[in-house]
Amino acid sequence: MLQHLTIPRGPIELAADLHLPDDADGSAPLRAVVLSTPGSSVKEQIGANYASRLAARGIAALVFDPAHQGQSGGEPRDLEDPYRRGEDISYAIDLLTTTPGIAPRRIGVLGICAGGGYAVHTARTDHRIKAVGTVVPGNMGTSFRGFQPDGPAAALDALADERVEEARSGETTRVNWLPDTLEDATTAGLTDIDTTQAITYYRTERGGNEHSTNRRLSRSDSLLLGYDAFHLADQLMTQPLQVVLGGRIGNTGSYDTGMQLWKLAPNPVDLMVIDGAGHYEMYDEPVYVDAAVERLAGFYMNHL
Repeated sequence: MLQHLTIPRGPIELAADLHLPDDADGSAPLRAVVLSTPGSSVKEQIGANYASRLAARGIAALVFDPAHQGQSGGEPRDLEDPYRRGEDISYAIDLLTTTPGIAPRRIGVLGICAGGGYAVHTARTDHRIKAVGTVVPGNMGTSFRGFQPDGPAAALDALADERVEEARSGETTRVNWLPDTLEDATTAGLTDIDTTQAITYYRTERGGNEHSTNRRLSRSDSLLLGYDAFHLADQLMTQPLQVVLGGRIGNTGSYDTGMQLWKLAPNPVDLMVIDGAGHYEMYDEPVYVDAAVERLAGFYMNHL
């Protein structure tokens, strides 16, 4: 069962889908999981693939579009603010704790890719979250600092100059998350398997969605460059942790990030490495997603 909801978030609302077990009748409150999804994605994409499967295994799962993105409110559009992404999760929990049929003290979080870092960062200080699951987690701060050819400080200087020009012109700058086509990627010399698989997922009928713009407001980058998803996690994130990784190590950094998180966390419970799976194959390839969700469902059943 699927319910379309809105999550109150101060002056705006977040568009959300609540996936429920088909046999949910309200007689017993359900465990629930909030999905924190990859950067640039919307609720109908990766989050829905995992949420629907969790619901089929008896766990309510709430997936939403982040503020400023998809069908959610918020201006300016296409902002990727890592701190607001974490706040979004807490607002989603606010809604779940007052939703009939949901056990308010049996709520966990599942973060995928960048959403894994956002989930960890939120769970440190929002202890209404009782269990943390991650799939191919990313730390957006580490990733963005590593992307800068002249280093993050020089990138911040350039972003500062750009913001001054935007203030003068009244126009904002948007950049691509990914090349829009495989041809664009080839022209840019980006022919590695991970970039190819990312484009094949996000920018084709396979996984594309009209509400996923593939654009990022460039002023987001200064926030991302100063962000650390795991800051103080070793002291504050005391919840049980499940980490699921793809066994084919590519250039996304998620394997190393997941291992770092596993070693850092105070209460690691289970580490699963899925042989042969690449980062983006963990988004929708049934053999890999089913294996991950089967393990995650057991984790949540035991710890929520």
